[in-house]
Amino acid sequence: MRSVNQPVRKKDAMSLVTGQPVYTQDIAPKDCLVVKILRSPYAHALIKEIKTESAMKLSGIECVLTYKDVPDKRFTLAGQTFPEPSPYDRLILDEKVRFIGDAVAIVAGDNEKTVDKALRRIKVKYDILEPILDFRCAKDNEVLIHPEQNWRSLCNVGADNKRNLCASGEEKHGDVDEIIGGCDWIIEQTYHTKANQQVTMETSRTFTYLDETGKLTCVTSTQIPFHVKRILSNALELPESRIRVIKPRIGGGFGAKQTAVTEVYPAIVTVKTGKPALIVYTRRESFIASSPRHENEIKVRIGADKNGIIKGIDMITLSNTGAYGEHGPTTVGLSGHKSLPLYGKVEAYHFRYDVVYTNVMSAGAYRGYGATQGIFALESAVNELAEKMGMDPVQIREINMVREGAVMPAYYGETLNSCALDRCMAKAKEMIGWDEKYPRINLKNGKVRSVGVSMAMQGSGIANVDTAGVLIKVNAAGLYDMKIGATDMGTGCDTILAQIAAECLHCSVDDITVSGVDTDVSPYDSGSYASSTTYVTGNAVVNTCETLVEKIRDKGARQLGCAIEDVEFDGARVYQVDAKESINLKDLTVAVGSDKELSATELFCSPVSPPPFVVGMAEVEIDKETGKIDLIDYVAVVDCGTVINTNLVRLQTEGGIAQGIGMALYEDITYGESGRNFSNSLMQYKIPTRLDVGRIRVGFESSYEPTGPFGAKSIGEVVINTPAPAIANAVFNGVRVKVRELPITAEKIYNGMKQKNI
Repeated sequence: MRSVNQPVRKKDAMSLVTGQPVYTQDIAPKDCLVVKILRSPYAHALIKEIKTESAMKLSGIECVLTYKDVPDKRFTLAGQTFPEPSPYDRLILDEKVRFIGDAVAIVAGDNEKTVDKALRRIKVKYDILEPILDFRCAKDNEVLIHPEQNWRSLCNVGADNKRNLCASGEEKHGDVDEIIGGCDWIIEQTYHTKANQQVTMETSRTFTYLDETGKLTCVTSTQIPFHVKRILSNALELPESRIRVIKPRIGGGFGAKQTAVTEVYPAIVTVKTGKPALIVYTRRESFIASSPRHENEIKVRIGADKNGIIKGIDMITLSNTGAYGEHGPTTVGLSGHKSLPLYGKVEAYHFRYDVVYTNVMSAGAYRGYGATQGIFALESAVNELAEKMGMDPVQIREINMVREGAVMPAYYGETLNSCALDRCMAKAKEMIGWDEKYPRINLKNGKVRSVGVSMAMQGSGIANVDTAGVLIKVNAAGLYDMKIGATDMGTGCDTILAQIAAECLHCSVDDITVSGVDTDVSPYDSGSYASSTTYVTGNAVVNTCETLVEKIRDKGARQLGCAIEDVEFDGARVYQVDAKESINLKDLTVAVGSDKELSATELFCSPVSPPPFVVGMAEVEIDKETGKIDLIDYVAVVDCGTVINTNLVRLQTEGGIAQGIGMALYEDITYGESGRNFSNSLMQYKIPTRLDVGRIRVGFESSYEPTGPFGAKSIGEVVINTPAPAIANAVFNGVRVKVRELPITAEKIYNGMKQKNI
């Protein structure tokens, strides 16, 4: 292949490294009003009185908006295909505040200094209510987070605001109690994952203005341009025909921008004033009022026979959605759907879940999207089962792992058409030297080195839901203009999709210009989430190219005066197979008497979501005196089908692993007794630097996915899922301490060793 499976340089590489103005704030008009939010100091309260007169008297203040000035129509900020599973539980501004940091008022003015002064002049009296801060106590609590009558859920997800339930449900296959009850070995444990921040380099930011026709135009750093359009329509009570959304270059997303965190605030200001408006979240705001990963508590019960064959798995997930329900009903499902199918010999499973409202910051999407929490729990439990049986944790996986051709009841009954998980395990084992290092090597300096293992899967888009459109046109120069609705958030999807198109059209990647998202002109795309772009939008590219090539051949045949069956297209010209006559693409485009434009647009929606797989192995060094842990080596081997871009896939893997290491060892959102978020800066919320992640090595074992573009599957999310359970396993193998709550800290290791007198 000429373009696919090649290390093609990103299309935007030079504009980024030379500092061109490509991000949202770079291109905002200079006369934008500065928009800021007054935030609640209480976790749960009713606004009894709010005085804004003093703030409005300041010269340069354009408007101060409260709950009295905005529509009383509830909506969701979740970027999901309609009808959204997430409940409609938000207002732009509400009389009731539900977490410390919730929006109380919107201030817009000529400059930041004046707006800050106006924020201090707003006087608010609150009726303080009892908060729910422990998500284990939320269900059926007498304190209701959302007692309002206009709360509603559009989908049957088990939501009930009168019980503080954002979602609830269960799935089962076989009689799990009977199967586990008959097993020789049983393990039952509870695991706790805290909320995590995505910490994108570019915080959320949006500017809005009215164009010459009066249409509201929203330019925003988002993963979900078409969903933002619907969200603004719902929130502002404007028809979608009067809203346009444009996505510039994004400085990172990782799921944080699958929630419309900032868009409604400048939009309502522009609607009220007619003036352009800009909001830029500070880093502190991104920590206290954004959309982090859901906190989960997951109970796992596993049964295996005397040979180590896992026969039954019981999993119960309790998920903390926080004050609002964005992504609550959908993330929780992945904790089971993307972990249980890893074990292919299971005869019965039972998966139950509750998603509850509490008075902390609302959770949302983060790379892995619930699978990360579920895989930490299940993989940790499997490692504990192996230890109880006296079995190598690699061996128990080799015996039980799902294999190609399997039907997966816990994965919507899909058949696994491509899977190299067994080869991934073998290669990872070789790369890290598992047999020589397992379980531990005692060093002479009071330290120990040990290894741990985990495996994971994800998906490739949402089956029967995610849809992508692509438009490709031959321009007058005989080159290609490609319009996509998919959002490149730094992952390089513009480049990858151009590679797929170039392979189909037999041309150079440089011959294809890719246009970013503008909802007025781009074809529809669900958005960049659920590991969908390469698989879903990539297939749309293939379909579009096939249609376009047929149009090129048809037009060429008519120009040459022969039947379409007699011509071929080689990327540069249409030529007769059995004659010397031909016409090049540029001449064909501008041919005299032409009655058809050479363009094509096609959609793609898949009935399946083929999973990628990864095996991760960690080598750690632990100081037995202090519990201090250092990650020495991390090996990951990935099956993502056919690799489209060999450079970008490696970077995606390394970046995801680094984030997974942060979740495992460093990151911890901590709340005080009143509900105040203490993790409100990079001084308090620690993410790993390059010096903290040790050596990261990645390899690939490609399968061929028959439904994917050139055999490709996704890569974006699966790579974050293995570090936490693999590192936890390495800690146990090194010092016999079982850490079941993340992050894994020196204190937890030390206290565990002290209890065991190590």
